[in-house]
Amino acid sequence: MAVSAGRVATRRTTGEPAISAENLVKTYGEVTALAGLSFAVAPGTVFGLLGPNGAGKSTTIRILTTLSRPDSGTATVAGADVLARPDAVRRAIGVVTQGSGTDPQATGRENLLLAGRLHGLRGDEVKARADELLDRFGLTEAAGRVVRTYSGGMQRKLDVAMGLVHRPAVLFLDEPTTGLDPQARADMWAEIARLSTQEQLTVMLTTHYLEEADQLADRLVIVDRGTVVAEGSPEELKSGLRGDAVVIELAPDADLAVAGGAVEALTGLRDVTVDGRTIRGRVDHGASAVPAVLAALERESVAVAAVTIARPALDDVYLRHTGRSFAAAERVSA
Repeated sequence: MAVSAGRVATRRTTGEPAISAENLVKTYGEVTALAGLSFAVAPGTVFGLLGPNGAGKSTTIRILTTLSRPDSGTATVAGADVLARPDAVRRAIGVVTQGSGTDPQATGRENLLLAGRLHGLRGDEVKARADELLDRFGLTEAAGRVVRTYSGGMQRKLDVAMGLVHRPAVLFLDEPTTGLDPQARADMWAEIARLSTQEQLTVMLTTHYLEEADQLADRLVIVDRGTVVAEGSPEELKSGLRGDAVVIELAPDADLAVAGGAVEALTGLRDVTVDGRTIRGRVDHGASAVPAVLAALERESVAVAAVTIARPALDDVYLRHTGRSFAAAERVSA
């Protein structure tokens, strides 16, 4: 299954949001996981919660799925308050967590049948639904095999199928493609896009893969240290950055302090950051700026390994709003 070219177009919806969060705060001892997180999700869309590990994404999902209580703030899912009506929320949602929820000793069909029965499906109805989902996810031939013999991609497909067995109004996917190979990830992307476009299912996707959020999300929030630092469609967020990104990879023996000073002194280069041996900045016209960058570094006898120019990406958006690259934030949280 191939991923269709480009991200699905944003769907315009009216009425109350499928998910809303207002000033959510959650602490664990001296650690603040959420520091006033707020956002709203339109029905029938894919909404991305993007941030490095430790940003507060999983804590948000736990609150929205009634598995944890916020210290303060409010949230609703499918019109039900997560604190006042948790049972109504649970009936309306499907949840696929980072860890697999399947029984590795049971077959794929047995896992689906059990999930359906737990949600109240019985008899021919649950059997038909299991067969439908096995076919949709390309698991029919493997339905009689125990799950421990499945590949990682097959297990993840089964996880999503189990989250859909009762036809929820909202599906939560917490890091759904972590650890998958490129083809399995592409297959999962295609299925997530199909769920939203063809079935008008509301999908909340948490991810630390920038490309995944860019490809799938109709709208997203970028979360850093438990709060929203940017919100919009991927194109809106990227179009807010003027010019091109210039990335300079320095040679191993380069003097970092001298290199950083030389680049920061250049006219027209802005938002300069130094991350290890990588210097990033923004310019109005990348191609014409490269000769000046190289000349400035050469005057200071700074050796350069590579220089690249690119149009704005979500990593640049994250850098603009947090002052550090996404990769640097991931290293800090690791």
